[in-house]
Amino acid sequence: MALYESVYITRPDISATQVETLTADLTKIIEENGGKVTKGEYWGLKSLAYKINKNRKGHYSLLNIDAPAGAISEMERNMRIHEDVLRYLSIRVDEHEEGPSIMMQNKNSRDERDRGRDSGEAENYAAATNKEAAKKSDNKIPENPENEETNE
Repeated sequence: MALYESVYITRPDISATQVETLTADLTKIIEENGGKVTKGEYWGLKSLAYKINKNRKGHYSLLNIDAPAGAISEMERNMRIHEDVLRYLSIRVDEHEEGPSIMMQNKNSRDERDRGRDSGEAENYAAATNKEAAKKSDNKIPENPENEETNE
């Protein structure tokens, strides 16, 4: 059987659980036609590059599929019919990537950066910022510069 990657975008006004239900339905279609879904990822609600059917955002999902071409055709036919699917793209690949996709790796690295900060680092930054603000306030900046006389 051939290996495929399929990404689809759904409307933003449906919930994440409805997207997961749609993914389960598509997985069932693939399995009924002699294939299997090796990995499914929900990438979340993301902004679109341009409006699609008056929508600026969409729920993105990825499926790694090991199935015959007929199963992919049937899945795409169902995506065309389904009113919540805005766009889809299925491509044939030589091999599937191991581990999480690039989209999930980027998401995880952002989360780790935010969590990796010590509260001490944040406190030190806040203290330094407060010292700078105090130095600026000692310079006696006039409150209303329009009333000051200028030497022009």
